Amino acid sequence: MTRIAFLGLGHMGLPMAANLVKAGHEVHGYDLVPAAVEAARTVGIPIADSGADAVADAEVVITMFPAGRHVIAAYQDELLAAARPGTLFIESSTIAVDEARTAHRLAVDAGHRNIDAPVSGGVVGAEAGTLAFMVGGSDEDFEAARPLLEVMGRRIVHCGGPGLGQAAKVCNNMILGISQIAVAEAFVLAERLGLEHQAMYDVVSQASGQCWALTTNCPVPGPVPTSPANRDYQPGFAGALMAKDLGLALQAIEQTGTDARMGRLAQQIYAAFADGEGAGRDFSGIITSIRSLP
Repeated sequence: MTRIAFLGLGHMGLPMAANLVKAGHEVHGYDLVPAAVEAARTVGIPIADSGADAVADAEVVITMFPAGRHVIAAYQDELLAAARPGTLFIESSTIAVDEARTAHRLAVDAGHRNIDAPVSGGVVGAEAGTLAFMVGGSDEDFEAARPLLEVMGRRIVHCGGPGLGQAAKVCNNMILGISQIAVAEAFVLAERLGLEHQAMYDVVSQASGQCWALTTNCPVPGPVPTSPANRDYQPGFAGALMAKDLGLALQAIEQTGTDARMGRLAQQIYAAFADGEGAGRDFSGIITSIRSLP
């Protein structure tokens, strides 16, 4: 049994923490949102009075925050000072590569260990314990974290040194954002050509256009009963989060001077979607914006 502090108990963090509890670990949580706190208590996770209280006796600290600035501020303001020397910090938020490296440096300078371990798989994967973890950090720290990651995920990949888990995540989500737009555009084109959704799905899901954005996150109701399209695009993974992740991709594109025109265009499309109807809808709901275009 490992004593774990889990900070950030939202749509992703709570089921991840709950799976750790089910596996027999001692988990203490913290979140600023009252609804998240109440939800955590209903699954048997005790809530600390502060982040510092949560980490004080922990062997491992897992953070799942909205953005890199929250991670760095929490590390600097209270978490690193309150934790016992040598605590392993697992940073599972999706943040910029340079922010992950800053967090790593802060943790190490304070006498702790740190890996970046962002996830893929959405809420469904978090609930089922089938997430993919992309990990950046030392071999030793990766092996120390692996047993806990394997409780929460099915695919655990050590991508290299500090920040390279986030590098893998930003590249993965750029592919995902682009492919979700492509699938949505293809379904709208099929509609206007008179092709029924099920026929379109039956062909493409077994052809060269097959992809996760189609077979798991199908943007039209019907063909994939578990897709967000069948629950009025309730996330899932919200359009605002995809816009944020593509913003991180754009930042990396510009920093590296990469010619990534599709990535830039996807970022623009999702930024507009998030500024309008897509902020609280699943990112597959981008199809509604595409339909509205002449």
